[in-house]
Amino acid sequence: MASRVYCTYFDHNYLSRGLALYHSLQRHMPGARLWVLCLSEACYRTLVALDLPDLVPRQLKDFETADPELAATRPHRSTIEYYFTCTPAWMLFVLQHEPDAEWVTYLDGDLFFYRSAEAIYRELENAAVAIIPHRYPPGLQRLRKFGTYNVGWVGARNDADGIAVIRWWRARCIEWCHDYVDGDRFADQGYLDAFPQFPRVRVVDNAGANLAPWNIGNYRIDFGDHGLLIDGVHPLIFFHFQGLRKGLRWFIFNSHRVYRAPFSRVVRERIYRPYVDELLAIEKAVGPILDVSETGPQRRSAVPDVRQALKSTLRNAAVRVFQVLDIATRRAFVVFRGVAY
Repeated sequence: MASRVYCTYFDHNYLSRGLALYHSLQRHMPGARLWVLCLSEACYRTLVALDLPDLVPRQLKDFETADPELAATRPHRSTIEYYFTCTPAWMLFVLQHEPDAEWVTYLDGDLFFYRSAEAIYRELENAAVAIIPHRYPPGLQRLRKFGTYNVGWVGARNDADGIAVIRWWRARCIEWCHDYVDGDRFADQGYLDAFPQFPRVRVVDNAGANLAPWNIGNYRIDFGDHGLLIDGVHPLIFFHFQGLRKGLRWFIFNSHRVYRAPFSRVVRERIYRPYVDELLAIEKAVGPILDVSETGPQRRSAVPDVRQALKSTLRNAAVRVFQVLDIATRRAFVVFRGVAY
């Protein structure tokens, strides 16, 4: 698996999610190396202390020293915009430090694997770059303004064609990378729409890759002898837990309601429950190690979180709503209750 190297980035606020991603990779693809750009010193110190096999942590300051042109954009961008700017540059950094890797693939920190990605790589036999569409259902086509493809998985073969695409992407992100739509541009994600104009770019067809709250409404999800199946055909490879959050202290919310997506018992018990259980176990294990003196949450969303400005008001309203909602209604959008995640 060392020929297929992965990279991601997160801070200490996202640590449990990043480690859940790492453990899911090791569970299903033993020996898969994961490079982590640590967006806070607390994150870096914790990962160094854990000393996990096949996990390679790097400090943000060292990465910036290696790419001063990227670092020069930091004063002109918000924190999240700067993180987005880093995505292709981080891929190039890892490509340069993994000369024997066949593929280097960027993964969002809130992905979780349920089986090996081998089926994806079978689609990529002659490809140099791999991207995955959002696969919005008909009712969400308005979200295409944020890009046809999702940055959750972007793979590049370690050859001239693959590196050329990522270099082009890095240059575009350094020119402009902001957390709003500007024509056909949006953060680091909108640029993926131009990828198919390059040679050997493959759009992954497998519906089991990057199942997410914004596209789950397209499919029937079943669980049986063959595990989790999408429309009875495609095994679930990895799920994108965008928008998962805790609130009201004892509740864990998903983002399915935002996308008017179903949240069946199978999805709750077979997709979300294993993930949240792992997050809780990781937080308990790393709690004594993690220095949480730093603040400032990290997020990556498929679309901008325009609700942040009303966060306090909505939280207070939610408290009142929960006082009158019955349990059946709550279960439509609450993953678990009675756990402090």
